[in-house]
Amino acid sequence: MQEEPNSAPWVLWGIRAAALAVALGVLLLTAGPVRAVEAGDTVIPMGRAVGIKLFSDGVMVVGLAEVDTASGGSAAPARSCGLQEGDIITHINSEEVDSIEEVQSILQNVGDADMSIRARRDGQELQVTAHAVQCSADGSYKLGAWIRDSMAGIGTLTFYDPESQVFGALGHAVSDVDTAQLMPLQSGSILYAQVEDVQKGQAGAPGELHGTFQTDRDLGELSANTTGGLFGTLTDASLVQGLQPMPVAGRDEVHTGPAVIRSNIAGDTVEEYEVEITHIYPESGDSNRDLMLTVTDPRLLEATGGIVQGMSGSPLIQDGKLVGAVTHVLVNDPTQGYGILMEHMLDAAP
Repeated sequence: MQEEPNSAPWVLWGIRAAALAVALGVLLLTAGPVRAVEAGDTVIPMGRAVGIKLFSDGVMVVGLAEVDTASGGSAAPARSCGLQEGDIITHINSEEVDSIEEVQSILQNVGDADMSIRARRDGQELQVTAHAVQCSADGSYKLGAWIRDSMAGIGTLTFYDPESQVFGALGHAVSDVDTAQLMPLQSGSILYAQVEDVQKGQAGAPGELHGTFQTDRDLGELSANTTGGLFGTLTDASLVQGLQPMPVAGRDEVHTGPAVIRSNIAGDTVEEYEVEITHIYPESGDSNRDLMLTVTDPRLLEATGGIVQGMSGSPLIQDGKLVGAVTHVLVNDPTQGYGILMEHMLDAAP
């Protein structure tokens, strides 16, 4: 039986994030026309670790709780009105909400009066009626729901298309850490990052990259969070200076055997490491697991133990072509992981 993979191999924090490093000067580019990238086209394989910050379209319910009320006893208004973990609240009393602060402000203004809440669940819109309760601790009005409006972490850029200035990263969606639901994107960006150290992976305990990133100077803007990866437009030319494009391989060109991944496991330096593609899976509904690979490079095994969180998106290169990206690590064997074929990642691009 195949061991369960780690489903989110990028390093993640809930935010709104605080600044973690000093700003660096950047050279800005002007965005050009967007084009669709296809097998046979040329793009630049990246492998560069970047900070990622993402702000949600609406606020996500990540937990439900009881509130100790000012009148004594307890109440769970969010649960009572039918809200569930994973729901995306988009409106309260016809007011659009995209942040925790906006929700808190509306609750204090409405008090314990009935309110209409509009939300999305599994792609469908729903509407419920609820009323907040006054909390005994501080007198504020609460709904009894833990909510999240943003996320941040470190992941790896997969490719950059010089013609359109579009980049792809991660090879899988950014999903909420508590509910595993895809985070709906309102806005976001990538940031300069440096890897400070590595928590080495071992059986049963996936490792991770530890790094810092700046939050006051963006390197690119996000445009889509999809099951095939994050996509956006790069605005910092220094990330790609001196890098050469290579062709994108179609599925029929990928085979079992030696390959390399490009990854950034120290500072901001990208290196190539030897891997072996051990299996290519037939077409299925899970395109994040198109192939299996094993790390064979002694340097990477010594430094990280194999694949660690933060390396998702590392480009996979074989026979001089970009064939895919790393997406998952096997929890019980960090030397092995899954990858997405590049043609599937490009299919997910907007």
